[in-house]
Amino acid sequence: MDWDSPLISRLIDYWIEEDLGNGDLTESIITHKIGRAEWIAKEKGIFCGTEIIRRIFQRIDSQIEIDFSTKDGSEFIQNESILKLKGSPKSLLAGERITLNIAMHLSGISTYTNNLVSKLKGTKINLADTRKTTPGLRKLEKYAFKCGGGINHRMGLYDAAMIKENHIAWSNNLKDCVKKIRINTPFTTHIIIEVENINQAKDAVLAGADSILLDEIEPKILRNNIDSLREIFEKNSKEIIIEVSGIKPEAINDYLIEGIDLISTSSSVTKSNWIDLSMRYIN
Repeated sequence: MDWDSPLISRLIDYWIEEDLGNGDLTESIITHKIGRAEWIAKEKGIFCGTEIIRRIFQRIDSQIEIDFSTKDGSEFIQNESILKLKGSPKSLLAGERITLNIAMHLSGISTYTNNLVSKLKGTKINLADTRKTTPGLRKLEKYAFKCGGGINHRMGLYDAAMIKENHIAWSNNLKDCVKKIRINTPFTTHIIIEVENINQAKDAVLAGADSILLDEIEPKILRNNIDSLREIFEKNSKEIIIEVSGIKPEAINDYLIEGIDLISTSSSVTKSNWIDLSMRYIN
């Protein structure tokens, strides 16, 4: 993760402007020159956000001192101290809500992801994310997913080619789709074809896919056909990745099938709850 990227800088500037506007209307009542505070976890979880927190506070006031007692991807328990702060009370209050909001959101994603990843232990299956992310927050949310033990799928439309149902409906046959992508993109381009049944999966392999994404297919059907799919790959000298998606999180145990490489899910972003954290002053 490139924390010094222009994107991160723009996000931080926007968040500060959004919350502070022309200034905190309560800052005139603050008389102390130096304040101390700490973050307390009000529930257990997996933490995510150290670098973005550091950069937000430092953008507000470079004199703020931050001491983390945890790191990204680490588990914390209820009532645990997450970090300690020292600096101008006005600056600490100015950064409080922005930093807590993003840390609670990212930690929620990491925690949810970690719970799903724990169900995959003992298998060779990895948990991957999707492009269903909050606009503007994709890199951060995908980073949080990775901190929870998952792996990142493509970042956008630009780093892997996924041929989906709508592409096929508005194009010619699959082989022609794959051929055009091979001609018009770098030779390193990874081509994924989304399929809705086993016959389509076989066609996708013959069309030249590097990966197939089996969407919303019953586990019984997968169990009965995974070996035959692998045989087709081998006959065509293909080391292909088999991904399944469209799985309800509560049904993930039904898909722990040998031969599946990836289970992709958007639920870490779309269904996770924020982890409750709070900032309290220290005497």
